Amino acid sequence: MTMKVSQLYLYPIKSLRPTSLDTAVLTSAGLQFDRRFMLLKIEGEDGPKQTLENMHIPHYPEMGLFQTAVEFPKDDDEGKVLVTYNPPRPQDVSDPKLREIKHLEVPLCPSVKNKRQIPVVMHKSPTTGYDMGPKYNDWFSECFGFPVILAYLGSNSRKVLGTMAPEKRNKTPWWRIWYEALGQIPNKAIPLLLIWFYLLIRAIDIPINLIGNSLAPQIAFPAAAAILTSWVWATHVLFLRLHVQTRISFADCAPYLVISQSSIDNVSARLPEGKEMDHTKFRPNIVVSGADSAFEEDFWTELNVGSTKSRLLLTGNCVRCQSLNVDYQTGGMAKGETGTVLKKLMKDRRVDRGAKFSPVFGRYSFLHWTGHGDRIRVGDEVNVVARSKERTITDWPGLTN
Repeated sequence: MTMKVSQLYLYPIKSLRPTSLDTAVLTSAGLQFDRRFMLLKIEGEDGPKQTLENMHIPHYPEMGLFQTAVEFPKDDDEGKVLVTYNPPRPQDVSDPKLREIKHLEVPLCPSVKNKRQIPVVMHKSPTTGYDMGPKYNDWFSECFGFPVILAYLGSNSRKVLGTMAPEKRNKTPWWRIWYEALGQIPNKAIPLLLIWFYLLIRAIDIPINLIGNSLAPQIAFPAAAAILTSWVWATHVLFLRLHVQTRISFADCAPYLVISQSSIDNVSARLPEGKEMDHTKFRPNIVVSGADSAFEEDFWTELNVGSTKSRLLLTGNCVRCQSLNVDYQTGGMAKGETGTVLKKLMKDRRVDRGAKFSPVFGRYSFLHWTGHGDRIRVGDEVNVVARSKERTITDWPGLTN
């Protein structure tokens, strides 16, 4: 059976419910506009003792009451995130203020000018966010019933720790990187060729000038070679930093999460008859249908997607937590069998030796840098082009059990 992209999900605000898409732009930091905002709980009064706590849905299940939609930028419109607060049933909440359906529009690409900078550390990987201000903070605070801040990432990013980043996991040699870059002619390699041409001209020009200034050839040529080598290496390092070295947003560990429909069906089969697993609780970006068997993605290491054959590099397992047990209707942990999904997976899915007390579902993924700007669509064909004989071992410092 041919594998295809069956669903795409965007999470403009981390840990809130996702926006379903038919098509999306791939970037090195994830689907365009994915996890550019997150919420932080304010602990303590104003002053030096005030702290901010990252809000994640397993610890704050009421985040499941918030649905998001996105209006993408067009013409002079900067775009917006549409947030809807769907209150729990009256019998599940006593405060009348928490029973009202509420709506909020958040600019998708807000200006960071004059916004307060706040430190954000996720899984030991730090970055800086921007406080969106009272209009947005007060709205979310009223919905939650405690003070929170809506933080915007802006142009900042986070470092990928451990060996999950492709450049660390795959250890691609420098010559291979440049070979792939030159293979992008004419769209993405012209600037690189211009740089190389400039370096060549300078390398020829320098010894001529040095000899013209009465410097001996036996000194001039080694000096020119040293200058050329330094320039080439500096260009290589700059290229790695701008194009190859992976950075992430407010996503946990990687820009993309890929899961398979076959694995979702396996989990649904563990529930009572008539119950189906809500796969959005797995927080995927890309759902792939047509896999021959459940959990075969454990061994996928590279996928080609769509007519552009965009390369997704699958480098790590996603270890699971209580978010699988959240009830999106009540904003609490689900009752009955649907509240035991994590426990059910504990029985046979603790397959990662680096996180042996947590079950695995799905694969953390990175876009190969040559695919930045490609578009992915529901219905795109997916091909597995590389597999591993052994499962990945998690080594992210903030996740290891």
